[in-house]
Amino acid sequence: MAYTNAISSYREARVNTASQGQLIIMLYEAAVKQLDRALEFLEAKSEIKTNLANIEKISKAILKTQEIITELTVSLDFEQGGDIAKNLFSLYTWFNKELLEANIQHDAGRIFAVRSHLQDLKGAWIEAAAQVTSDANKTISGVNIAG
Repeated sequence: MAYTNAISSYREARVNTASQGQLIIMLYEAAVKQLDRALEFLEAKSEIKTNLANIEKISKAILKTQEIITELTVSLDFEQGGDIAKNLFSLYTWFNKELLEANIQHDAGRIFAVRSHLQDLKGAWIEAAAQVTSDANKTISGVNIAG
């Protein structure tokens, strides 16, 4: 029990101290993880015909991913984000549509396609966050605190 509480506290602290870029990366990581789970359960379902427990697990993993994508969607800033925000909105809408169909049809191909795009976007956000950190460090290192 104490171990579970420690993990929960660590996760909460990690989220509370993360930058906006890090939070977005965490959301992408969670979405990819959920789709990996859905694919694992889908593979197990095909090995064991009509296993209702696996069907429910597939659905839950996909729904969690859709919730994450919805969170990413509502976090878009169209005023500052311009075309990038519009393009991400279109992608996120497509992701949720594909995941809805994948959930209904148990279509691993659609799940994998969305997963692949999310993984690519995560990589882009990692690069962007690293660039912001690098730029911030350059600014900080050029400041003369002594006056």
